[in-house]
Amino acid sequence: MDSAQSSQPEMAKTARVQVAHPMLAMMGMLIGGFVGMFSETSLNIALPQLMAQLNVSTATVQWLVTGYMLMVGVVLPLSSIITKWFTTRQVILFALIDFAVGAIISASAPGFGVLLFGRMIQGIATGLILPLMFTVAMQIFPPYKLGAAMGMVGLVIMFAPAVGPTLAGIVLGVASWRWIFWLFVPFLVIAFLFAITSLKNIAEVSRPKVDFLSIILSTLGFGSLVLGVSLASDQGWGSATVIGALIVGILILAWYTHRQLTVDKPILNLRAFAIPGFRIGAILVMINFGIILSAMYLLPMYIQKGLLVPVALTGIIMFPGGVMNAIVSAVSGRLYDHVGAQMPARLGFIISMVGALMLAFTSTHSAVWYVIMAHVILMIGAPLAMSPSQTHGLNALTGPIAADGSAIMNTLQQIVGAIATAIATSLLGIGQAAYLANGTTNAAGAFVNGAHYGFYFTFVLALVGFLLALRLPKADR
Repeated sequence: MDSAQSSQPEMAKTARVQVAHPMLAMMGMLIGGFVGMFSETSLNIALPQLMAQLNVSTATVQWLVTGYMLMVGVVLPLSSIITKWFTTRQVILFALIDFAVGAIISASAPGFGVLLFGRMIQGIATGLILPLMFTVAMQIFPPYKLGAAMGMVGLVIMFAPAVGPTLAGIVLGVASWRWIFWLFVPFLVIAFLFAITSLKNIAEVSRPKVDFLSIILSTLGFGSLVLGVSLASDQGWGSATVIGALIVGILILAWYTHRQLTVDKPILNLRAFAIPGFRIGAILVMINFGIILSAMYLLPMYIQKGLLVPVALTGIIMFPGGVMNAIVSAVSGRLYDHVGAQMPARLGFIISMVGALMLAFTSTHSAVWYVIMAHVILMIGAPLAMSPSQTHGLNALTGPIAADGSAIMNTLQQIVGAIATAIATSLLGIGQAAYLANGTTNAAGAFVNGAHYGFYFTFVLALVGFLLALRLPKADR
């Protein structure tokens, strides 16, 4: 027997990078990733309390959500070049320290500006940790354990947003919103200890040339776009400032796109969008993220300010939907292996439309069980379409460009999530103003009317997703 052939089974049992205890090496990143994803959704439930205590409007407070996601979206595409300039240990240790510093700044913030600054620092850390979790797992686990390892990473990403609103609601029921941030710190310290004792470098530090112009264009382009949409909540869509920010953002992003398509080593290889399978898969993933983020931004505020439910009970009301999101996310990936992306994607968007419409028909007197049911239905539909769409898109890529697909999807879904949250905020304000224009002074009724406008937007996203899912091939496994 050929020696190369006889060695293949042995090679299959070994990881690309040998680590004595792979699970210990991953623990620092897993804990940091959990805190990062927990932070992305947990603060939604505290927004009404923050508006009252910091004396800011809905349009202003939503920056705590959009600003965080914007920073994640800006940093994510830079993770590849950063890991070529610094060791894995250095990047992860910096990210954990960075998140802890951001959490302490947020917890002790005297006003809104400092709180937002702390949130954006945390977003930098999450943007560094998330892609490295997948990269390191691929390197340090042998092939026969890789499925379980990736499942563990996926579970962290799914479970943290599922339990975030509930745990935050419990914290807010017994303590100040500041304790949401203080509670991050001990977990980050534990993660730091795991990383410093067990994590080793898994990539070569080659220090290639950095395309600083692309980094500047990416930051300014995405930042201007999110800024313009966010300012529309306060100033209206016809404002010169809003229109100016949107035009500047679009022009800079056009320049950025042209540069990524013409340079030899782009930060984001946007040539992947020339492949139809990836293009439709990526667009469906972005729409799905917009559905989830817009609804999860509006729902906790509707429960508290429309139904006048205490914050701790709000977290409990959100829990069944969060758990359903995690369960369906885990199952839908396997469903793709059996039936492809077409059926689960179409069905997922139809179910999402039903859930969004149910939320749009709520009132100040809606039963709690009805709100829970609508949330659960929405959280069945959105993740049912998400994983098959993502897999369909990534499977369309082959060769060197395949490595860029995940970075593109992760980056753009964070940006789209920030924009969807900002649009939902703007529609919330328009709906409230329309209700109050009739001369009524019912604050709860006005807020519910505004939330309806936002949930109609969620419905429209689901409808667009369904229409695009009609273009998915019947069998693409």
